[in-house]
Amino acid sequence: MHDNYSVFRLSIAPMMDWTDRHCRFFHRQLTQRSLLYTEMVVADAVIQGARERLLAFSAEEHPVALQLGGSDPRKLAEAARIGEAFGYDEINLNVGCPSDRVQSGTFGACLMKTPELVAECVAAMKRAVKIPVTVKCRIGVDEQDPEVALDALSDRVFAAGVDALWVHARKAWLEGLSPKENRDIPPLDYGRVYRLKAKNSSQFIGINGGVQSLDEAREHLDYVDGVMLGRAAYHTPGILAQVDAALFGQPVREFDFAGLIDAMAAYAARHIERGGRLAHVTRHMVGLFHGQPGARRFRQILSTDATRPGAGPEVLHRAFAAVELERAGQAA
Repeated sequence: MHDNYSVFRLSIAPMMDWTDRHCRFFHRQLTQRSLLYTEMVVADAVIQGARERLLAFSAEEHPVALQLGGSDPRKLAEAARIGEAFGYDEINLNVGCPSDRVQSGTFGACLMKTPELVAECVAAMKRAVKIPVTVKCRIGVDEQDPEVALDALSDRVFAAGVDALWVHARKAWLEGLSPKENRDIPPLDYGRVYRLKAKNSSQFIGINGGVQSLDEAREHLDYVDGVMLGRAAYHTPGILAQVDAALFGQPVREFDFAGLIDAMAAYAARHIERGGRLAHVTRHMVGLFHGQPGARRFRQILSTDATRPGAGPEVLHRAFAAVELERAGQAA
């Protein structure tokens, strides 16, 4: 395990089309301590593509990890080097994504079938960079027995020096289920990940899959080292405002949502000045007040007004004013 890695009790999962730089900047305003992940970027794209567009991020996002997709140790090592030079705090190898595109490129979840190759990839990346190199995997794919498959993978990557293993506690079915169905249909087996940790007490093992609340996260932390939140963090981001106190021992305080809106409006203004659109930023924020007074109005304003051509950061202030108005009405 990398010396510093044990601090990451909670991370926010890499999610395609969701955890872009604007989403990560927003999440960082809510939690200072959680580890953030990029969407998966294919190693070839990092090496040959528009690196600035693919890899640029704001300094405020730290700690932030770059997730790579690929299965060629040489290319992954090169992409890891580039990621480290860009300033990422960790390089993560995707051994869990079940998408068609991933299968055709022989990376992602299908790598569960070739643990020796995954270990070679890890070893090559470890030689290339000084920052932690980690793996995110499933408990198995298709007809594999998770008792055998997960041990086969973990034994080899730990021997190769991996700094952490994040396990999505479901199988991936490469035959017969769509990527979306693979996020829900295969049953969760948290016990399998707990057993892996019990057998590898000195290694960092984190759990992912179906975690809905910070209370659930806390329960998992009795058995594993870290918890990764995915859709719960994205759809109900307000829970992230409680993470630092609930899981990292920071003082409990009233979260400053007005300050958050100011910070996001200023960030959106900078993005618009560079030629971006308000909706690139606000699309990640619609669930912020989920379950609270004013949530519906906030969501409506961001889903309609913020998407109009020429929309500016004042839309965010207007949406928040609607929340405050409804709160005041309820308090009266």
